[in-house]
Amino acid sequence: MNIIAMGGGGFSQEPDNPKLDRYILNQSAQINPKICFIPTASGDAEDYIQRFYEFFEKENCEPTHLSLLQQTIADKEAFLLSQDIIYVGGGNTRNLIALWKEWGLDIILRKALDQGIILAGISAGAICWFEEGLSDSVPGEWTIVRTLGFLQGSLCPHYDGESERQYHYRTFIENGTMKPGYALDDGAALHFVGNTLHAAIASRPKATAYKVTLDNHEITEKPFDMDYL
Repeated sequence: MNIIAMGGGGFSQEPDNPKLDRYILNQSAQINPKICFIPTASGDAEDYIQRFYEFFEKENCEPTHLSLLQQTIADKEAFLLSQDIIYVGGGNTRNLIALWKEWGLDIILRKALDQGIILAGISAGAICWFEEGLSDSVPGEWTIVRTLGFLQGSLCPHYDGESERQYHYRTFIENGTMKPGYALDDGAALHFVGNTLHAAIASRPKATAYKVTLDNHEITEKPFDMDYL
């Protein structure tokens, strides 16, 4: 069972740096893996979907996507369970979870994970695999969103790119309202096999992933040894 969570980067944020996306493709045992993009968190933004195809159509894979707002696929379960990789895009985490539960994707994605399909995602698409995350889905407010719980703890993306996000993540853990977890800089990613961390990888120098814990009422950030791709 493989889950790859990216704090930022990939085709949507680093179009000239394919390292993270190619790492994801290389985890499949298939020579030409089927990869499905789920852009729910962006409101199924057409330009986002187009950028996905622009990158992955040039790679050794079979790209497709699943839209929930402009639906073209009747049997979503059969479609998703036929993929080798499922790649979830960024955007509004709260909307993503609400729509997934409404359409049963939370259950389907659990089946996909158990079946051995690689799950990957960026930002909201990385938060979703954990128990909870920090969200700015409500304008002007930072809140905790409960997510799928395939991995234990919480996740905070864009750790080096948004100082306000970093501050609130640390504060919520410190006051006990959020579970300890992981923080990812833009360009950093964590690869889990089962519930065990398999690799901490980065597409750019200095991009780092952290284990964030609460010890004796104080926040501790432990950086992982990064494998720069």
